[in-house]
Amino acid sequence: MNAADRSIHVERLTRSFDELKAVDEVDLDVSSGEIFGFLGPNGAGKTTLVRVLTTILAPTSGRATVAGFDVVQEANKVRGAIGVALQDVGLDPIMTGGELLTLQARLFGASSAEATSIATRLLGTVGLDDVDPKKRVKAYSGGMKRRLDLAMALVHEPRVLFLDEPTTGLDPVSRTDIWAEVRRLNTEQGVTIFLTTQYLEEADRLADRVAIIDRGKIVALGPPDELKKEIGEEVVSLTFETAELAEKARTVLAPLAPNIHGSGRELSLYLTAAAPVIPELVRSLDQASVPLSGLTLNRPTLDDVFLRATGKRIEVTDE
Repeated sequence: MNAADRSIHVERLTRSFDELKAVDEVDLDVSSGEIFGFLGPNGAGKTTLVRVLTTILAPTSGRATVAGFDVVQEANKVRGAIGVALQDVGLDPIMTGGELLTLQARLFGASSAEATSIATRLLGTVGLDDVDPKKRVKAYSGGMKRRLDLAMALVHEPRVLFLDEPTTGLDPVSRTDIWAEVRRLNTEQGVTIFLTTQYLEEADRLADRVAIIDRGKIVALGPPDELKKEIGEEVVSLTFETAELAEKARTVLAPLAPNIHGSGRELSLYLTAAAPVIPELVRSLDQASVPLSGLTLNRPTLDDVFLRATGKRIEVTDE
């Protein structure tokens, strides 16, 4: 990929905290105009890399460019080219949405008239134009605050938009609305979107490509459908009473299904054709006196990709 076709370029980037390498020689490219999903377990280095790319942290070694600008040597130019909507929405509760957007536009150098026009346009962009203009942000719902925070990140028409878990804690309807808005920004305005999320369905539905980071390294990268195909055509999920029984079952079933991954009391077996194998799986467990609590058959999901890449299920917290 040449420089003109990419919005983000990361080359052997490392960020250390004392002896801990939170990001460990990561290489990564994000194409201009794509939605890129970035996933990882808690403590995997996901947030650290995002902070480097948004100039909040400096890398220990390696380099990164965003919108063609070096995140260290041209940090101010990077900040002028990106929008950032963080998970913890920082909005003044006593101001209105229009006041906040107008202030933000003024801070980016717009005249008073220009700032008012920008605020009006962006309220319509994120679907808040029908809200009472005198309504204070403290009276907004969670979904409304997320939309307003997204509008704040768009005031200066960024080329690259970083969204840090934009739908965490939202109800399903608000979450779907935000998804639609993200997709519209990408398709209609050509904004490159770097999306971190704990919802695998969100990444699957929105992202053109996803990367999974674990222990500071990229362990999976590609379009969601391709990553799912790599692990098998079908997934047999087995549940046991205890983690010890699951581990015993792994040993028993290894000759029948070499591609097995597990977490706690669950095992996932990735197979090309599951139907002919399932009776033998059950019979082998019975002969080994390993009682089975549950069995389901599904197509692979990003959750299966995540499990194979990291050895664990993603932990979703809605606080």
